[in-house]
Amino acid sequence: MRRLIALSIGIAALLISFSAEAAKEKKVTLNSPDNRTVITVTIGEEITWSVIFQGTEVIAPSTISMEIESADSKKSFIWGNNSRLRKVSRTTSDRIISSPIYKSSSVREQYNQMELYFREDFGLIFRAYDEGVAYRFYGTRLKEGDKVKDELAEFNFGKDRTAYIPYSTGNPNPYRTSFENRYEVKPLSGFDQEKIAFSPLLVCLDGDFKAVITESDLESYPGMFLEKSGEYSLRGRFAPIPSEIEVHPTRCQERPTAYSDILALIRNDSSKKSPGYFPWRVIAISDKDTQLPENNLVWLLAPESRIEDISWIRPGKVAWDWWNNWGVTGVEFEVGINTATYKHYIDFASANGIEYVILDEGWSPPKEGDIMKVIPEIDLEELVSYGRERNVELILWAVAFPLDKKLEQACSHYSAMGIKGFKVDFMDRDDQYVVELNHRIAEVAAKYRMLINFHGMYKPAGLNRTWPNVINFEGVWGLEQMKWSKEDMVSYDVTFPYIRMLSGPVDYTQGAMRNAIRRDYVPNYNNPMSQGTRARQVAEYIIFDSPLVMLCDNPTIYTKEQETTDFITAIPTVWDETRVLQGELGKYIVTARRSGGTWYIGGITDWEERDITLNLSFLLDGNKSAGKGTITLFRDGPNAHRSAHDYTMETLNVVNYIARKSTPLTIHLAPGGGFAMVVE
Repeated sequence: MRRLIALSIGIAALLISFSAEAAKEKKVTLNSPDNRTVITVTIGEEITWSVIFQGTEVIAPSTISMEIESADSKKSFIWGNNSRLRKVSRTTSDRIISSPIYKSSSVREQYNQMELYFREDFGLIFRAYDEGVAYRFYGTRLKEGDKVKDELAEFNFGKDRTAYIPYSTGNPNPYRTSFENRYEVKPLSGFDQEKIAFSPLLVCLDGDFKAVITESDLESYPGMFLEKSGEYSLRGRFAPIPSEIEVHPTRCQERPTAYSDILALIRNDSSKKSPGYFPWRVIAISDKDTQLPENNLVWLLAPESRIEDISWIRPGKVAWDWWNNWGVTGVEFEVGINTATYKHYIDFASANGIEYVILDEGWSPPKEGDIMKVIPEIDLEELVSYGRERNVELILWAVAFPLDKKLEQACSHYSAMGIKGFKVDFMDRDDQYVVELNHRIAEVAAKYRMLINFHGMYKPAGLNRTWPNVINFEGVWGLEQMKWSKEDMVSYDVTFPYIRMLSGPVDYTQGAMRNAIRRDYVPNYNNPMSQGTRARQVAEYIIFDSPLVMLCDNPTIYTKEQETTDFITAIPTVWDETRVLQGELGKYIVTARRSGGTWYIGGITDWEERDITLNLSFLLDGNKSAGKGTITLFRDGPNAHRSAHDYTMETLNVVNYIARKSTPLTIHLAPGGGFAMVVE
């Protein structure tokens, strides 16, 4: 009997304990403006968040926290460990924002926000948009020299789901990577525990819904990789601050060889945002694949432009030298990295209305690591003058670290000469030092009205909104891979627009005039070719976001293929409106973009041939004159399945395809094929 009484007392005490713990927990929720998405935040011993979209679990309860070490006391404390909620405030936003140098001229910003204030001098901000969710930490009393020791950003998907995983290629150091790789498609349970992946990363949900993990407002903080943390969950992983650096002898790249135990040092720069705000952790959510390339979350969550006057920023196209290996023929001089060759590129650019020529690697001796030196074969001032007379401007290639060492001097000197920008390469990292370096280069270049094209770079993460002179980014497995890789680029082309392009523009470098069907393709460094058809290469100028876009092949071939060249050079690089009309992740995509009163529509497929049927009724939206123009269609020719360069151009009457009883426009795409059309 006494044992029964004792057992009853023990059970009662346990129940009281559980009830007390439950009483300590607090739950707060936040709905998106359309009420389809619900964020639930639970505050107890830990802070967890979860997300439901249209009744489907996107994120199961996932723990978030940050560990901070005080510069004064050297003691660490964890935001999210038994933290005490002080108050909650809620705000909403619904406004139209001008978005020049982007995929649309304006963007609607509509969200509901919930801000949680904690007694431990930190806060959490959650935002729910119709197109996804985001959260960020901030500190209210952080000081210069405080250290971020760790961050836990968990993404628990609750059950096994298919993921599109871009693993880091860095070996043995996974933090040292160019952020270029194809996607491995596998269940979360199959995520390689020995590897880390860079973001964005896509996860397939129930009902064909999709979630893309990424980040925004990345400044003075390392970028987020992802690693496996549980059977069906991922968590953020971040490169610590390097403790030892080696300088590579070929290009003077700075490469970490050892790391500290610190993720970030708190900087106190009053000219920037408050030092206490950390990057947004973002999940874009869609119920249709076609919504993902249109998603604006990363751009919206970034700080507004820090350049007051952006009228001098000139998007456009570039006649590029490196991909075609300076492969000009039929001229009376020896082709190479010399003044005569670049005058030829300038002549070609001028004749075709191309705004820029890039002088890629070699104009300055890279092994010397001095951006102020020019090889004797190049007369840079003469080239600037020659280009100015022909309305063509020059951009110089540079390795990031030597440029940074003489940044002010280089920008001052070359801008005074008439150089319009730098293509900055080989960062191949996203630790705090390199993230700060990129912001520093963007800021100083803006001071001297110079453009920046970040190559060898992680995803944009909002930098293109904050510094709109940063006009393009790599961080994509682009066409340069065809100089050496046998991997499948055609399938990648219909995958990354749904994932990587959600974070911002891509320096993919399309425009190959040597085109190969699947069985004919071979990598060739000196005379590279593309996988897929000629029409596909043309369509990519419409489908891929690239405010500064290359014509990767050489002037000799473009001149021989003038009809294709004329079509490409007439396509704008920034847009008033973007709509993805059709598409399926990894299979095909059809994108329509408007510039003024003209629509440009491009479509590409994987290695399966496909018939695309277009409903052009959207052309009538608010357009009283629709039906009075023409369609110029550049499509795969009837033999493109045998000879990839085969294409057909034709002119059609718009009214035949938008009248009430008209026949829809059907276009056949060859395997690896595409089409591009202009509706005027």
